[in-house]
Amino acid sequence: MDKRAFLKTCSALMAGGILSPLASCRPEEVTTLPPPRTNWAGNLTYSTDRLHLPQTVAEAQDLVRNTPRIRPLGSRHCFNAIADSTEAQISLEHLNQVVHLDEAANRVTVGAGMRYGDLAPYLQERGYALHNLASLPHISVAGACATATHGSGVANGNLATAVAAITFIDANGDLVTLSREEDGERFAGAVVGLGGLGVVTEVTLDLQPDFDMIQHVYLDLPVASLDDHFDEIMSSGYSVSLFTDWTDSVNQVWIKRVAGDDAFEAEPTFFGANLATRNVHPILELSAVNCTEQMGVPGPWYERLPHFRMDFTPSSGKELQSEYFVPREHAREVARIFQGMGERFGSLLMISEVRTIDRDELWMSMCFDRPSVAFHCTWEQDWDALQQLLPVIEEALEPFEARPHWGKLFTMAPDRLQSRYEKVSAFRELLREYDPDGKFRNAFVQENLFGG
Repeated sequence: MDKRAFLKTCSALMAGGILSPLASCRPEEVTTLPPPRTNWAGNLTYSTDRLHLPQTVAEAQDLVRNTPRIRPLGSRHCFNAIADSTEAQISLEHLNQVVHLDEAANRVTVGAGMRYGDLAPYLQERGYALHNLASLPHISVAGACATATHGSGVANGNLATAVAAITFIDANGDLVTLSREEDGERFAGAVVGLGGLGVVTEVTLDLQPDFDMIQHVYLDLPVASLDDHFDEIMSSGYSVSLFTDWTDSVNQVWIKRVAGDDAFEAEPTFFGANLATRNVHPILELSAVNCTEQMGVPGPWYERLPHFRMDFTPSSGKELQSEYFVPREHAREVARIFQGMGERFGSLLMISEVRTIDRDELWMSMCFDRPSVAFHCTWEQDWDALQQLLPVIEEALEPFEARPHWGKLFTMAPDRLQSRYEKVSAFRELLREYDPDGKFRNAFVQENLFGG
C-alpha cells in the first residue's frame, strides 16, 4: 500500500459493534459463519467469538458476575492485544448517552460507550467544551481515558486528565465509583486502568466554556529550525502537531489557536516554513476533503482540535502504529535520533506526528509526572519488518526512558516497561483489590504488568 492509502488509514476508525456472540446460538441455528472479528486496522484478530453487548448497566453486571473471564472492549482502535481475550469480551457501546449535565459543577457524566464525536456537539449547543480532543473524534470516551489517549498542547493534559469520576463494575459484579475529590490517590490509579480493574460504565468529565478556534498549516519547516526553536514552535498555538517523514524537512506544522475578537492574519512564513494557501491533508498529495477546516477560518473547538471532520464516516484500512513518549527536555535529542533513522524507515513509514502533552498525576499515564513529547509513527502493515525495527528504536530511546503508548505496538521487555512507572507496584495492588482472581486480566496485562 502506498502513501495515498493514508487517507483511509490515518483517519480511520471502524464504528459499531458485532452482533450477538456465537456462543449464545445453538449449533443448528448457525448456517454461515461470520467473518473473524478484528480491530479497525485488521492487523489483530480477536481470540474469542464471544462478544457481549449489554443494553443496560444491570445486564452488564449480570454478565460480569456470571462470566469467569471477560475483557472490556472499546472502539477497537488499539493495535495490540490489550483488549483481547481468549474467553469473552464485553462492549458497552449501547451505553452511549449523556447521563447528567451538572451545570453548577461544570461537569458532564456520560455512558462508557459515548464517543467524542457525539458528545462534542451536545456540549457545544449548551455552551461547553472539553479541554482537548484526539486526532480522531470517533473513539469512545471510556476507552480513550483507559489508555491515556491524548491530543496536543504544551499546557494540555491527555484526555484522561478531564476525568473527575468513574464508575466501574468490579469482579464481583458490584458498582464502584471513585472521584478525584473523595478518593485521591486511589482515583489517580484507577483512571488509566487499562481495562484491568473492571468494566467502566460511566465517566464524569470536567468542562469549560465553549470557544472558537482557527487553524493554519505551514509547509516544509527546515530541520535546523526544529532543532533550534522546538519549544517556540510547539508553544505557538493551543495545539500544535508536526507531520514528517524524517527526510529533508518537517513536511507540515499544524497550528490550532483560540480565535480572538479581532481578525488574526497569519504570517506568511514561520521559522522558515511557508503558509499553506489551501486546505491540506497530513500527506500533501491526498485530498483534504475530510480534514478539519484550515486557512484561519473560525469554527467551534470540536471542529478544529481533531485533524479529521466529525461527520466523516471512518473506514478501516491497513496500517500499524507505534508511539513513544519522552520527557520534553529531551525532545531535540530524540528528534535528531528519528531524523537519523529516516533512511532506515524508508517506505515502511507512512507518516510521523510529533505532539506535546502536559504532565499529569495518573499512575499509568505515559505522561505521569513529566511534561512529554510523543513521537508517533504510522507504518505500512508489515509486522515482520516492523518487529525488527521497533527494538532498534526502543534501544536508541533507552537513555530517555521512553514510554510506549498502551494501545499501540511496542516490543519493550516487561521489566523495562514496568521500570518506567514508579507506581506500577501500587497499581498491581489496586488490580488485585478489585479483581483478586484476575477475571479482567488477559495475556497482555499479565505479561506487561506482572511479567518480567
